[in-house]
Amino acid sequence: MKLSRLIPILAETPDFLVVDKPPNLLAHPTRPDGAPTLLGWLQERYPGEFVALVNRLDRETSGTVLVARSPETASKLGAMTMKREIEKTYLALVTGRVATDHGLIDAPMGRLGISEENPIWLRRGIIPHDDPQGRKTQDAQTEYWTLTATETCSLLRLRAHTGRLHQLRVHLAHLGHPVLGDKIYGPNPLLYLKFIAEGWTAEHQRILTLPRHALHAHQIRFPWNGENLTFTAPLREDMSDLMKGALSPSLLSPEF
Repeated sequence: MKLSRLIPILAETPDFLVVDKPPNLLAHPTRPDGAPTLLGWLQERYPGEFVALVNRLDRETSGTVLVARSPETASKLGAMTMKREIEKTYLALVTGRVATDHGLIDAPMGRLGISEENPIWLRRGIIPHDDPQGRKTQDAQTEYWTLTATETCSLLRLRAHTGRLHQLRVHLAHLGHPVLGDKIYGPNPLLYLKFIAEGWTAEHQRILTLPRHALHAHQIRFPWNGENLTFTAPLREDMSDLMKGALSPSLLSPEF
């Protein structure tokens, strides 16, 4: 796979880059198996230079990633992230009709832990702060806007006010509208284990529709050197085609 053909650069400045990560690409190495990663591609494209990912996306999530080009910029952007001065907006296709036009999901979350109810080690969920099992929790808030909806599918714009692992996917499942194609937080988490063992099957296609979860980091905004900057990554073809098939084209903005 020639990653240079798959990763558009949305902005290139002396301080930072903004790239459009394709789906099904790891952001950074997780195992010493030599699998392609966004960080590895950046290091090959800018040999000998400092590059650091300011935000990271799940392997299946596509869209905007901010990359610092110096330790000083990485430190500054990291501090801005902590102060919530970097605004990230996502688009998601979710199952079912979301009835409200706008809402805020404010629900603490954490790792569920292996049990009979949860066979997946990395799976997270909504856990109250006074959890009787003593599991660690983190505050998490997700704001959403329903852009358009049918009885089977809704298109949402999302803003994560906190940056917890799997936050958007956990919160949308908690809302009762999991992201289309989500193997872990969708209709049956056992599909994830079956995918790991067997790959994508006809059963996955029938139940999940899309081979990856339909979540896209659409836009990133932040102030820099006296300017308010905005960078946008258009939807990838798989989500765009699915959306146009599931939703009325007359309801969709031309930007999608």
